Amino acid sequence: MKSCAATALKASAYQAADRPSGTGTGAAIVRFTNTGAKACVLQGHPTVAGAANGSPELNVPLQVTPVGSASPVKLAPGGNAWLKLTFVQVQGEGDGYCKSGSAPVVYPTMVIGLPAAGKHQVALDDGQFAECDGTLTATAVSATKPS
Repeated sequence: MKSCAATALKASAYQAADRPSGTGTGAAIVRFTNTGAKACVLQGHPTVAGAANGSPELNVPLQVTPVGSASPVKLAPGGNAWLKLTFVQVQGEGDGYCKSGSAPVVYPTMVIGLPAAGKHQVALDDGQFAECDGTLTATAVSATKPS
């Protein structure tokens, strides 16, 4: 079975229920839905970039630390696969601060890349992505929905 084509996937994102304490995004769940007519396979850990005003050349690649092992996920038409992104959390109120001393960064959207399945721009269904230090951990794509 072949990898899902970028054109056969719809990506969406929402804040994870289980996330680090703080005022930023903390963690987000990204859902991929197979919108194609044929079953396909997703596998691997994502690449992640903060999207700046929708201009791909202005995207800011973030440093991803993969967690967990990657195994193929077969997606039937209409099927879903998920992954979880956990950011370095913004602390405090208002604009917040980073424990590292760097300034928090807010992105309206992120671009999530998957091996052999293209890049997908996603916005949170509730708010924007706020993170510190340009680093995050990411699970591999899974058939099991994370919390």
